[in-house]
Amino acid sequence: MTEEMEMETGTGLRLNRSLAALLAAFLLAIVHQYLFYGKLAGLSYPIFVCLFYAFMLYYAKAKIRKLNKFSYFWFGAIFLLSLTYLFFHNFFFFGLNLLVIPVLILLHMTYLLSDKRPAWSRLGLVGNTLEHVLPQNFRHWSTVFTIIKRTGGSKMKDERKQVMGKVLIGLAISFPILLVVVTLLSSADGVFHHVLLALPNVLDRISFGESFVRVLWIILLGMGLFGLVWGYVDSKIYDWNMQPKEYGPVLAPVSFKMDPIIMTTILIAINTVYVLFVFVQFSYLFGAWEGILPEGSSYADYARSGFFELIMVAAINFVILLLALVSEGKRSGGLQKFINVLLYILVGCSTVMLYSAYTRLTLYEEVYGYTTTRFLVHAFMIFMGLLLVVAALRIAVQRVPLAKCYIVLGLISYVVMNYIGMDVIIANKNMDRYAASGKLDANYLVRLSPEVIPSLIKFSEQEDGMLDDFLKNEWRELNKREQAWQSFNFPQYLAQRELAEYFAQ
Repeated sequence: MTEEMEMETGTGLRLNRSLAALLAAFLLAIVHQYLFYGKLAGLSYPIFVCLFYAFMLYYAKAKIRKLNKFSYFWFGAIFLLSLTYLFFHNFFFFGLNLLVIPVLILLHMTYLLSDKRPAWSRLGLVGNTLEHVLPQNFRHWSTVFTIIKRTGGSKMKDERKQVMGKVLIGLAISFPILLVVVTLLSSADGVFHHVLLALPNVLDRISFGESFVRVLWIILLGMGLFGLVWGYVDSKIYDWNMQPKEYGPVLAPVSFKMDPIIMTTILIAINTVYVLFVFVQFSYLFGAWEGILPEGSSYADYARSGFFELIMVAAINFVILLLALVSEGKRSGGLQKFINVLLYILVGCSTVMLYSAYTRLTLYEEVYGYTTTRFLVHAFMIFMGLLLVVAALRIAVQRVPLAKCYIVLGLISYVVMNYIGMDVIIANKNMDRYAASGKLDANYLVRLSPEVIPSLIKFSEQEDGMLDDFLKNEWRELNKREQAWQSFNFPQYLAQRELAEYFAQ
């Protein structure tokens, strides 16, 4: 009897906890549609990220693995990225982060809560995350109906029928009484009569289509949130490597191996061409800034010619370098040292190619101006240079964890790019170019994010109102935008305030 009571108590506790998680999931879904339905993300984004983490970590706290430095670093990066919706308004990252942040959050949740305890630097983390987002999640959608069914038993159903019957009887009795009372009160008070007449107009303004979308939003998101958290709490072990017997045995994981002689031959052949290319480049690469260009080439021709080809070759070199570093082929001590020398030559040549492409793009910007695309290409080349530095370190020190270094470097670089103020830098560079050449694409500048407005106002003041017409149009557009607190964005608020002060003068 005692064991039965303990079993019933354990079942009741699990039911109560799952019911609480279900209610919290639907409450969070209600908050989500309130924050985001029909509104641009702003202050609402970091608020929801914090609420989501609180929900997940509270109801799946029994599954949390021991936290390490990278766990905190990961959350810090996610939180900083969520704050960009409050402190920045760059259109490129605004859209990109709508994809990047949820992916980072789901990967982080899987790393923290999954029973498989995946390593954060292994590709298996991605597969494990997909498993929790899809099969583990949808498996618990039926759990929602099970919880509801168990919560309301047959006895409860009978009681509800009795209560509903009594409520209907009460409404039937009160209806004629209400008709008489409302008629008398309407005659006694003109304001009350006016309120009653206005009720049909209020009902007309209610959008039942919008209500349907909001309810559907809440139901689907609530079930999805519950399925996600309960997929970690009550997970099922899927063995995706299992195969039916008729298809033969399970295949072992494939590891990349390359014979060291083949690798050496490839590197010698490639490096021979690259060394010749670099020798030719040095004849005019560093002299380009002093006017020494290939015969018959202008600055624009020089900048444009071969730029994308150089980037592609540098990317190919990087892939070859990675394959050589992760290859598991056996190498003797002398051969390994020779391969390392060849790899250093490959890194050096790749660095020169990146620098050549970087200088070409810089020259091109001086002639044609600075844009978002050109800025991002610059950033990508710098990032590739950093990856090459890490690869060079890996050649010298075999213990350097290449995957971990690249993941950390990539995450840091992406956060830095979000916080560097790309549009402000582009606007300032174009205004400096105007001071030197007298050329300015004003139409492009005003299409940048509201972050650049203070800089454009200062520039317009210095140039006798050169951008005033563009700024007035931007001011009108900003005033038309949504003013809901959920969409509050500091650069947009600051731009509106400074434009108002500027034109008030």
